[in-house]
Amino acid sequence: MNQHQQSAANPPLRRGALVEAIVASTIGTTIEWYDFFLYGTAAALVFPELFFPKYSPFAGQVLSFTTYAVGFVARPVGGAIFGYLGDRIGRKSTLVATLLLMGVSTLIIGFLPTYQQIGSTSALILAFLRILQGIGVGGEWGGAVLLAVETGHQGKRGFYGSWPQAGVPLGLLSSTAVVATCQRIWPGSAFIEFGWRVPFFLSGLLIVLGLLIRLRILESPLFARLQDRKDLSADPIGETLRRHWREILLAAGSRISEQSCFYLFSVYVLTHVKNVLQMDAELVLGAINVAAALEFFTIPVFGILSDHLMRRRVYMFGCLFLIGFAFPYFALLASQNTTAIWIAIIISLAIGHALLYSVQASLIPELFGTRLRYTGASLGYQLASPVAGGLAPIIATALAEFFPGHYWPLAAYIILISIISLACVWCLAETSRKDISLQD
Repeated sequence: MNQHQQSAANPPLRRGALVEAIVASTIGTTIEWYDFFLYGTAAALVFPELFFPKYSPFAGQVLSFTTYAVGFVARPVGGAIFGYLGDRIGRKSTLVATLLLMGVSTLIIGFLPTYQQIGSTSALILAFLRILQGIGVGGEWGGAVLLAVETGHQGKRGFYGSWPQAGVPLGLLSSTAVVATCQRIWPGSAFIEFGWRVPFFLSGLLIVLGLLIRLRILESPLFARLQDRKDLSADPIGETLRRHWREILLAAGSRISEQSCFYLFSVYVLTHVKNVLQMDAELVLGAINVAAALEFFTIPVFGILSDHLMRRRVYMFGCLFLIGFAFPYFALLASQNTTAIWIAIIISLAIGHALLYSVQASLIPELFGTRLRYTGASLGYQLASPVAGGLAPIIATALAEFFPGHYWPLAAYIILISIISLACVWCLAETSRKDISLQD
């Protein structure tokens, strides 16, 4: 295809439409991750006491993180459901549906009775609502990044795709900031009795904001072209598994280190500082907020870097960085020095995590053609969730319990999963120079 033919097939996109797509993806993703991360913060700080008070502190924390983990088990289910819908009816419609599912389930948690009021039934309802959250966020990522990448497919996909990824630190920042504010307004027992519910109530307002934004956006031009040609897949899940099972498995493997480390650095660290180091967890919330604010800027920077240096190269460097930083990270925490702890948390998120996460929004979708891109990207991205993000806090909590006074098992855990991801990325194809509009 010559340049004239390619221009005719891919007419120039109005710049305003590209900006609207990126803004809508980023804000919507921020809202969804606010909901998802809010649960993690509550699981570390208050849920053991509220929903598992009959157990020891260790058992209660593990049970709390177990309800947290079921959301990760549900994420591949959400990826499959909304991946199918996204490749059949469109990216925009599925994004509206995932926002509603996530927001409503989060809002209900704010009204949930605790163990004192309805006994163990409260924990069962909590786990069910967490499953709904997992299904919602499982479908969210694919639609959000595809809207940005497919709308800006002729330009800097690494940069455009990184903006929905930047919604993750914004969601983390907003959730931890709201929790920290509520802790100051309702200190001590008042936060346990009522204050923890307020951040969940705020989700109702965020649903309205997200819907107003997402209902305005246009369908991605690449998918709209498929609709016009009536070239949609009749069986996106089956076709994707038959044609791209290798890419799905390698993409999932590449995510193990990124996702595990993110929840170690943003959720487990709260428990580590509170229970292992016997320090005030509010100190960590402040550091996480600063790190998330910085990561909002470093993610697009590393996205640009992936456009120039290629996806695999940046991603592999990120894996190597985590391998090298594992022992220094826990050594800085173990020092119990406030400045050292802040440095550890900021570097871990704003550099270590950002290096990997910035690239995923372009690396993974580029592995698939437009007909199967929502399904393939969602499955590749979400299949790592149960064994990575869901288990990481539980594994870390167990390692800290079984090896008291030693942080080397925690550092070794990070090194092991980073080596696994490094090997998987090495086996993936380089996609940064590919014209994704020519893929079927």
